[in-house]
Amino acid sequence: MSEYVDTARRVIRCEAQGLSEIEAALDGPLAKPFEAAVRLILEATGRVIVSGMGKSGHVGRKIAATLASTGTPAHFVHPAEASHGDLGMVTKGDVALVLSNSGETPEIADIVAHTRRFSIPLIGVAGREGSTLLRQSDVALLLPQAAEACGTGIVPTTSTTMTLALGDALAVALMEHRRFTPEHFRTFHPGGKLGARLARVDDLMHQDMPLVSETAPMAEALLTISRKGFGVTGVTDGDGRLVGIITDGDLRRHMEGLLDNTAGEVMTRNPRTIAPEALAEAALAQMQDSKITSLFAVQGDRPRGILHIHDCLRAGMV
Repeated sequence: MSEYVDTARRVIRCEAQGLSEIEAALDGPLAKPFEAAVRLILEATGRVIVSGMGKSGHVGRKIAATLASTGTPAHFVHPAEASHGDLGMVTKGDVALVLSNSGETPEIADIVAHTRRFSIPLIGVAGREGSTLLRQSDVALLLPQAAEACGTGIVPTTSTTMTLALGDALAVALMEHRRFTPEHFRTFHPGGKLGARLARVDDLMHQDMPLVSETAPMAEALLTISRKGFGVTGVTDGDGRLVGIITDGDLRRHMEGLLDNTAGEVMTRNPRTIAPEALAEAALAQMQDSKITSLFAVQGDRPRGILHIHDCLRAGMV
């Protein structure tokens, strides 16, 4: 095994140890402050303003993004920019979450002072007990002492990993309390592969459906299949309920004397359907399992739309 791999394993082992220590701290001295931080954010009428300098700032941006996408309004404010006008973004009703491993980073002084001046709740995260940030905070989250993975103690590695994990823990605790679901996440994260997988059937389905009545002659059914372009047509009864579907397989099975039949005589009864509010991912799975290309969305036996497998492909689900 090469020395590079040995180094990689040592780094990961060191950071894993740091995560184990912060987990243990949540069974001890970090438990009450963590609970207090969650309550403080839940009680806020505004946003969580996350701030940090350098590596802590990079971690802070990720924490703010995770909070925002899981139901807790959040925004990152760079501490240096805050000193030049961006402090106006931090207002009463907000909660500030300030990150600094040393707790003495000079650039955070103005944002900390701003929260004290205007009675804005402050949650501080730092790795040094008794540091200025933690002393000034309404809720102090002290990271346990853990060796940095660089071996020299000068490169933020284990400390940033612990801070990031603590931010994720806050976000998920808040998310679970708010009963945040994949449907809510889809609202805040509509783009990309994940957004596509969380799209609902009614987001992708076509409401201009191929439909004929069960008494319609097959000539009309064939025209409908051709005009709509889905390769199928749904068949409805006199009350507008979906009672069947005509596919190319049905056409082949009734090739002899096809035009002498009605849609009801050719159709396959009890077609596979899905609810409009179901995840499109479930519709795609059903189409793939059944080796079909179209699926009607039905609500109370009434067709509401049709989804083609190509709609799922265009949305980036595959």
